[in-house]
Amino acid sequence: MRKLAVVAFGGNALLQSGQKGTIGEQEQNAYETSEKLLVLIQEKNYHLVITHGNGPQVGNLLLNNTAGNKLYGLPEMPLDICVAYSQGFIGYIIEQQLRNVLMANDLDRDIITIITQVLVNKDDPAFQNPTKPIGPYYTKEEADAIQKETGSVFAADPRGRGWRKVVASPRPLVINNKISIEKIARQGTIVVAVGGGGIPVFYVEENKLQGIDAVIDKDLASALLAAQINADKLFILTDVPKVCINFNTPQEKSLDRMNIYEAKKYLAEGHFAEGSMAPKIRAAIYFVEHSGKDAIITKTTKLGVDNGGTRIVIV
Repeated sequence: MRKLAVVAFGGNALLQSGQKGTIGEQEQNAYETSEKLLVLIQEKNYHLVITHGNGPQVGNLLLNNTAGNKLYGLPEMPLDICVAYSQGFIGYIIEQQLRNVLMANDLDRDIITIITQVLVNKDDPAFQNPTKPIGPYYTKEEADAIQKETGSVFAADPRGRGWRKVVASPRPLVINNKISIEKIARQGTIVVAVGGGGIPVFYVEENKLQGIDAVIDKDLASALLAAQINADKLFILTDVPKVCINFNTPQEKSLDRMNIYEAKKYLAEGHFAEGSMAPKIRAAIYFVEHSGKDAIITKTTKLGVDNGGTRIVIV
């Protein structure tokens, strides 16, 4: 009987540092990432649910919004609508390129993207403290100029790549359509869901949902989904092969394995940067605590490799 895995694509799965973000680039990146999933499908015998980030893409949609408004007077779309836009076109790219990979390897599998709403609390403290980076990188001078003009909030990238706009990132509470996602995935269809962390919605009044200006953390939403659909494994893909403590120092040390107590300790000691590894560690802890199963943080090329990545376990 096939097991069920949730695979959270990192941002570099679609758009890599230094690229312009053309559709051609994103299609090629999605194809190469999809090739790495074959080991999970063929050798590890997993059914798959794929989640993905949307930080660069949703930021670019907001830039298009602003330009269209200034040049042609087009109405600007709110952030939740931009998240929905990005879910659709990124899901299309992943579906198409993964299908190309499957056909090239004589595999036949349905793939479906589910536009996913995720319930949040409108009184979440995150709305008073925006931390989620979206959009392109800017110099300090460019960021200051945009902040002065628009009131947007910017923060320095922890890896020194520039400055990015930051928005509220409330905690995900409920994944809509989780029952259908699990059912379809266990029947053998590859499901793309919770794109960009999901479209953030809240109850503006009883029995009435409404979108809200925010971007939910993709890794935490993926962990919530994985726990709620009883996944056997959560893979969080990033651009480093293993989690490190004392990162970027002479004392840097990569970790093969952490239990949740060690992970919490390292997190409290500040080993993992916000906007980078810290959200992935929190997501892994959440999934392990709520499922009792393992989470793996790794680079795409290390998927399915023995001792590949960092395994987070219950004890």
